[in-house]
Amino acid sequence: MSDIIEFNRISKRQFLKFCSLGAAGLCFGLENADALAGTVFNKISPKPNDDLWKWSKEALYYEKTSTGLYCKKCPNECSLDEGETGICRNRVNYKNKLYSIAYGNPCAVYIDPVEKKPLFHFMPTAKAFSIACAGCNLRCLNCQNWEISQSNPKDTQNYDMMPSKVIQLVKQNNCETIAYTYSEPTTFYEYALDTSKIAHQNGIKNILKSNGYINEAPLRELAKQLDAANIDLKTFDKNTFEKLSQGKLDTVLQTLKILKEEKVWLEVTNLVIPGWTDNVDIIKKMCNWLVKNNLYECPLHFTRFSPLYKLTHLPVTPVQTLEKARDIAVKAGMKFVYIGNVPGHWAENTYCPKCYKMLIERKGFSILNNYISKGKCKFCGEKIAGVW
Repeated sequence: MSDIIEFNRISKRQFLKFCSLGAAGLCFGLENADALAGTVFNKISPKPNDDLWKWSKEALYYEKTSTGLYCKKCPNECSLDEGETGICRNRVNYKNKLYSIAYGNPCAVYIDPVEKKPLFHFMPTAKAFSIACAGCNLRCLNCQNWEISQSNPKDTQNYDMMPSKVIQLVKQNNCETIAYTYSEPTTFYEYALDTSKIAHQNGIKNILKSNGYINEAPLRELAKQLDAANIDLKTFDKNTFEKLSQGKLDTVLQTLKILKEEKVWLEVTNLVIPGWTDNVDIIKKMCNWLVKNNLYECPLHFTRFSPLYKLTHLPVTPVQTLEKARDIAVKAGMKFVYIGNVPGHWAENTYCPKCYKMLIERKGFSILNNYISKGKCKFCGEKIAGVW
């Protein structure tokens, strides 16, 4: 029972919520759940006389204006009057100062293999101590973790886990990395930034799993602490991007280029949604852009859509559609292209772009064989991009 976190203390309704999170991919528990015993709680709220609750910190990247506070962390650029909360649901104007209320209070804490992020060319088989706070700055119709991403930190079941506590648990559970993931980590920016700094001081790697919807200045500051990132490039069509996620495509494209400039190991995920993001001409344009911008060695993951959230009426993505997308990417010049959410498919393996022999054999998130030696193909000596 050591891999079950506090299930004996939650209601049937809460148990079903945990199960739904598991179906969405949040299914790995802590190896030592006793380390968190007694830290689970519901709806933390400030006492009437408290200025701010414990899990708050003054936000970075905002300005005071004559009409309120102007948040400059992401392109939403929320203008907030006293007491108002931003689109992300976790940045609040309190007495003319902007605060993050997603600091040290993650609602999801699990240990994952890095392959689950997905990261296929970064420290294979390494364990990622994965944390998330409630909130997101997009409104994706297909969100798989909507129960936390579309919530306020005061409405989720959270852990009391300040940055130093995270580092303690990472070491205790023998994890090599920390992943800021599940919801949108750029919305709990201050928490991720502070934790990542301490992580590096302790020789721990940092991973960002993000929608990439963040302004340049805060991204560059965070990138200094990042070792790897997987960015969701939801579609290459601007109109579809806005309808699907209520965001702007250009910002995500800028994020990809900046992470490359900052020398963060980068992988890209494109969720192929029937009727939304499966247009072959748009996929071709996306792949051509990646190649043109010297991102051809960044692994590209075409992942299978399952009906969730507000798109439950759609079918599962046909495997043939994913295979067609992969063919387009390879012909465009992408060196490493994967098909995800189809366990057992040959395209979840890594192949040498020169001799075409299989280098890493995978089954789901497990690695069965690895023929990469010192970053090179064991068979022909070709250098394989990645952090090995």
